[in-house]
Amino acid sequence: MYENLILILDATLRVSAPLILAALAGLFSERSGIVNIALEGKLLSAAFAAAATASVTGNVWLGLLAAIGVSVCLSLIHGFASITHRGDQIVSGVAINMLAVGLTVTLGRFWFGLGGQTPALPDSARFTPITLPGADAVADVPVIGPLYSELISGHNILVYLALLMVPFVWWVVFRTRFGLRLRAAGENPHAVDTAGISVAWIRYRALICAGILCGIAGAYLSTAHSAGFVANMSAGKGFIALAALIFGKWKPVPVLFGCLLFGFLDAVAIRLQGAELPIVGEIPVQAIEVLPYILTVLLLAGFIGRAVGPKSIGVPYVKTR
Repeated sequence: MYENLILILDATLRVSAPLILAALAGLFSERSGIVNIALEGKLLSAAFAAAATASVTGNVWLGLLAAIGVSVCLSLIHGFASITHRGDQIVSGVAINMLAVGLTVTLGRFWFGLGGQTPALPDSARFTPITLPGADAVADVPVIGPLYSELISGHNILVYLALLMVPFVWWVVFRTRFGLRLRAAGENPHAVDTAGISVAWIRYRALICAGILCGIAGAYLSTAHSAGFVANMSAGKGFIALAALIFGKWKPVPVLFGCLLFGFLDAVAIRLQGAELPIVGEIPVQAIEVLPYILTVLLLAGFIGRAVGPKSIGVPYVKTR
């Protein structure tokens, strides 16, 4: 039983890593007042860019840079539409999602001829698990051994980065001048403008930060969690990250717990496939796989209590002078 719990928690961390990064990306943009429903499209585009670049060059770090570059470009397009031209932020986000779905498959077929996929990546072109010091030595020690060698050790560098980004984002948002201005732009942009600070520039920087985090999350999907890109491999993770952001009420630590909750349900669903439960019997695979999405709908429907976002979120800013 203990071993099964360790395995489930281990899978929870792996599944939650891209959700954490994407949710923190959404936190940056939405704290500044920009609705970021385009998380899904940025994840998918970044995943394709990372896998395609790593496949061609054999260098996973170049793949990561390509993923960040593509995601930041999409963020700037989102900003150009919603900040510079004051367009509808939801519409521009949906447009980016649709563009990503079609363009990744089209480019994949044109470049690789594998039906929208990229070639399978060798371990040399992927982020592989890291064994922490002493993990093998304590593996056989009761309780502590599996906890350290299985749960804490054995993840790739992007999983550790995702966890480290939570306190870092908290510090940036709540303990720096940039974070103060970021929050002010989402709550009262007129006060920011009155202080002589450009609201548009703050929001663009927030979207750039969001693009960087989404790029890392997308690279994780195709070069760490998987060994290549497949069509629609983000599978709604951008929307689940958005739900976790609302669940966490736009605060980094609660957002982390929301992502871990989704990851835990996903990990449990994988473990329960084909398992026999008392009275119920074998649960259909489809019923298990849909659990995280049901939770997403419940959370977004308001079952977590009232979640009040930044006051100016989704409202284009127009100077009054």
